[in-house]
Amino acid sequence: MTLPRGHGPAVLTARFRASPEDFRVDEQPAFDAAGAGEHLLLTLEKRNLNTVSVVQRLAKWAGIGDVGIGYAGLKDRHAVTTQRFTVHLPGREAPDPAKLEFTDATTGQSLRVVESHRHSRKLPRGALAGNRFTLVLRDVVGERDAIEARLAAIAAGGIPNYFGEQRFGRGGSNVDQARRMFAGARVKREERSILLSAARSEIFNAVLAARIDEGHWHDGVDGEVWMLEGTHSVFGPEAISDELGERAHRLDIHPTGAMWGKGELRSGGVAAEIERDAAEPFADLRAGLEAAGMKQERRALRVRVGDVAWEWLEAGVLRLAFELPAGAYATEVLAELGDCMA
Repeated sequence: MTLPRGHGPAVLTARFRASPEDFRVDEQPAFDAAGAGEHLLLTLEKRNLNTVSVVQRLAKWAGIGDVGIGYAGLKDRHAVTTQRFTVHLPGREAPDPAKLEFTDATTGQSLRVVESHRHSRKLPRGALAGNRFTLVLRDVVGERDAIEARLAAIAAGGIPNYFGEQRFGRGGSNVDQARRMFAGARVKREERSILLSAARSEIFNAVLAARIDEGHWHDGVDGEVWMLEGTHSVFGPEAISDELGERAHRLDIHPTGAMWGKGELRSGGVAAEIERDAAEPFADLRAGLEAAGMKQERRALRVRVGDVAWEWLEAGVLRLAFELPAGAYATEVLAELGDCMA
């Protein structure tokens, strides 16, 4: 599915991830370490490693099962990232950190301990304030004024809150597998939630694309369900009003779209009509999600992009920095700029 941009046509083409250092992600903690407890709270810097491989390395280092390792979210492999983990060590001293750290010149992989503190509980999924991204785009082609105007628009108005390609697997394979699962194919238990999420995300992206085509992804329509900025709290459906429009303009509230499941859409009026029309081609995904017991939920159609900054390092090389809340995708910021190839 070709997804429309919220801010208009592409203003550049570029390469990114030319090296891991060109895609840096720093997790923004949601809380401070307790200073005592059964868990060791580690901040690690990893290079060319995915989160699962770090979990396995931590478990082996500590002599415990993978279930004893906690982390807030998955981080990119082809990047340099800082991320927090907890290791369950009740009544035990932590092993030597030097035995955890390593650098492999052949693979380009490395792992380094940044901070280490005791903590009272396992780190749950989603327990982060967001992520800070620092990206370098190379071989940039486009008018500098247009690129900077687009970046200013993103800083002022946010971006469409699409699910990124990571959710769907290579070539959309997760959605294809979800269809086969709904048709009766057996899948591994650990794959089931991934496939259900991909199916819901496919429908949500179609709803958001329809709202962009209608010109109302950032403001409301009649029957809107709104989400408060910085929370998952929603209210509505509401008739459109000047007050709600002004709050949306300030990014205090955001329109939402359906995360499909059984039950009635919460939205009403025009909003519900757009959602039903956009979801209509996905009858098999809708039926499968409902049969699986997924419930109707809402996701913001727009996401605020915080602390946006940029610098031209040289001709054709642009460094971007910005913050996103958990669950939003840096690649969707790049998509709003244009066509960026890894």
